[in-house]
Amino acid sequence: MQRNIVRRGLVAGLLSVAVVAAVAGCGSSKKAADAQNNKTGAASATSAQDLGGLDALVTAAKAEGQLNVITLPRDWANYGELIDTFSTKYGIKVNSDNPDGSSQDEINAVKSLKGQDRAPDVLDLGGAFAQSGAKEGLFAPYKVATWADIPENQKDATGAWFNDYGGYISIGCDAKKIANCPQTWADLKKPEYKGKVALNGDPTKSGSAFAGVFAAALANGGSFTNIQPGIDYFAALKKSGNYIPVESTPATIEKGETPISIDWDYLNAGYTKELQAKGIDWKVAVPTDGVYGNFYCQAINKTAPHPAAARLWEEFLFSDEGQNLWLKGSARPVRLPKMTASGKADATLVAALPKVDASKSELPSPDQIDAAKKVLTDGWTKALTG
Repeated sequence: MQRNIVRRGLVAGLLSVAVVAAVAGCGSSKKAADAQNNKTGAASATSAQDLGGLDALVTAAKAEGQLNVITLPRDWANYGELIDTFSTKYGIKVNSDNPDGSSQDEINAVKSLKGQDRAPDVLDLGGAFAQSGAKEGLFAPYKVATWADIPENQKDATGAWFNDYGGYISIGCDAKKIANCPQTWADLKKPEYKGKVALNGDPTKSGSAFAGVFAAALANGGSFTNIQPGIDYFAALKKSGNYIPVESTPATIEKGETPISIDWDYLNAGYTKELQAKGIDWKVAVPTDGVYGNFYCQAINKTAPHPAAARLWEEFLFSDEGQNLWLKGSARPVRLPKMTASGKADATLVAALPKVDASKSELPSPDQIDAAKKVLTDGWTKALTG
């Protein structure tokens, strides 16, 4: 949708028309020049300080008036409230495209819509896709004001991408349809779960599904340098009939199509209240035999049509307010350790997070994620159809 601008004027006589037109032309030219200068400056800004500070960034973003986001479902990590809060706070219209899309869809949109006003300004990507996009030079380097709070191993040194929020791969289960909800990867092999196990998308395109395969690999003798056991695990699960290649969503869960869903714990936990209102008893467990935790990543489109708004969005997300809103969505914001230590994290929300033994989990390196993605892309379809 586009905002309609109504212009009204009262002109008397031909001379008045000529004078007003001339003045308006000068004013329009100046405004256009100012807007272009602001846009050019914002597009090259690697921090708010490059534009004169946060207040100047806010002014430039408000002048642009819009922000294009992509693949952000409103029920994913509380993005609905994040979007609404940002829009209200700054008076910026947020255009949300393809909310149910994948990380690969985001990369495709950056390339195919380059130079268009509807191109995405900002991206929220699985780690493997952030790595590949950065290598292709698709992202603009930028460092938010709270950059120092982001651990070194969770951000690109230049600011091309940086982790935002994360969680652990979990098993969601409709306890009214499943007599004994599975707790582990080993449980999912049981015949009683035939035709009931699903991932959140295609792991060659979806960051959450990719993480599910990685977690299965860890549970079956694999490692961060060997995702193949995870591929083999799902190939065997499909052969037994337990795994179904249906993308799990709240809608498919409600319909009974995907009563067991492998997904991030913050998504499964977030669905609990929504599904409860529809009579579904949704249980969530982080499998102890394959604990895999990781983060999604923020990135700014190098050719963003609204470069100032894009940078202001990042500042908002990584502020205390933005981080606590992710926390409200049962996700673990990247600044959580620092905010907990300083007392800035909402203690009630922290206590409500899904329980997991974090000592069993480590983060794979960017290179390990990139290598695993290549192995998965090359072998997934063949393994599951062979």
